[in-house]
Amino acid sequence: MTHATRPAPTPPARRALDGTASAVPVRKRLSTLDRFLPLWIFAAMGLGLLLGRAFPDLGAMLDRVQLAGVSLPIGLGLFWMMYPVLAKVRYETIGQHVANGRLIGTSLVFNWILGPIVMLALAWIFLPDLPAYRNGLILIGLARCIAMVLIWNDLACGSNELAAVLVALNAVFQILTYAFLGWLFLAVVPGWFGGDTAVVHVSMRAIARSVLIFLGLPLLAGYVTRRALVARRGEVWYTGTFLPRFGPTALVGLLYTIVLMFTMQGDRILQLPLDVIRIAVPLVIYFVVMFGVAFALSAKLGFDYPQTASLSFTAAGNNFELAIAVAVATFGIGSGEALAAVVGPLIEVPTLIGLVYVSLWARRRFFPIAAASAR
Repeated sequence: MTHATRPAPTPPARRALDGTASAVPVRKRLSTLDRFLPLWIFAAMGLGLLLGRAFPDLGAMLDRVQLAGVSLPIGLGLFWMMYPVLAKVRYETIGQHVANGRLIGTSLVFNWILGPIVMLALAWIFLPDLPAYRNGLILIGLARCIAMVLIWNDLACGSNELAAVLVALNAVFQILTYAFLGWLFLAVVPGWFGGDTAVVHVSMRAIARSVLIFLGLPLLAGYVTRRALVARRGEVWYTGTFLPRFGPTALVGLLYTIVLMFTMQGDRILQLPLDVIRIAVPLVIYFVVMFGVAFALSAKLGFDYPQTASLSFTAAGNNFELAIAVAVATFGIGSGEALAAVVGPLIEVPTLIGLVYVSLWARRRFFPIAAASAR
């Protein structure tokens, strides 16, 4: 006798922002955290700034214990942002994406050709007279995202499996090429335009250690959690009961990380507001341009919505942990390069959450079948 398989319910974190699902009013269907996510993000930023002002030494205390050049408290936040998302990945289906050479090739072009060139151009256009800030932006453009992109992709209902493949691919390319590209874009290319050159000292081993800690550990935790709990309780319980409760905790990790980032770096933003604005403008343009171009080209190439969303957010995001670590190690913690790298994630968070909404709107507008299937 054949039994029909009932689709597992979509976890709340996956349908939190798109306004689809049942006939129940959207606002009543969402959790309080999901319903007011943009408000919570801005509140977390404000809380971080207030804590930094009220306790000036708090940032230094939080930064005292480091892991791979990143504050341990922030490292824990990054881990918890990624762990619940990676626990959703259906690892048994990853092979389908790896075998899709067209999909992988498109991502490589977006991330390792288009992204660095777009950031290089914007850095020179907007910061021709500020080489330190310009160098910081270029370091950001070369550091492709391996962490926070997973939560943006998840909120936008992209493919978690494809996102896991793409961030792993970016991690490998970072280990192999970041030091060389840093030398090329900072020590060679500026000379073509008569600009100041800089030398970047970063080892392949240091990058590999950063990738192992900030991607490898949550990836392993997510894989083990899924394998163990599915084997013990079954796929239906895991997808329908466990994930709806566990998945949203990634947003708690995100808010916690934002509070810490603004606590530790808020004083620098308040001291140099005009400099921060000059750094922020090309960053916002970069995020929007990279997302828009990647989304349009992916849709044009015939990829479905989950694939298009994953390709677009992976192309738009950056590995700020690596960029900050390299900027501090090479130019010093008080350098303009370090300030630009620090401003990066503070600008990325509100911009990318806005692009999540844009992505979900585009799904309804340009992928009606995908939008209908999510109801």
